Amino acid sequence: MAATPQERLRIALELAETGEQMVRQRLRREQPHLSEDELEKAVVTWRLHRPRAPHGDHPGPRSNRDLGR
Repeated sequence: MAATPQERLRIALELAETGEQMVRQRLRREQPHLSEDELEKAVVTWRLHRPRAPHGDHPGPRSNRDLGR
């Protein structure tokens, strides 16, 4: 059975949260000296300026799919 739009949104938000948690863990591992405030600032910076994703999507050409907008 196909997921409802609400279920798809919930899944997308959960995936985004998981991705942010992974970035946070990577930053802690790579820069253990960061304070919690510095870590939060680094996560916000990553969220706003992600490398290789200038449009907020995966690297590569933009999709022309109709997403039902």
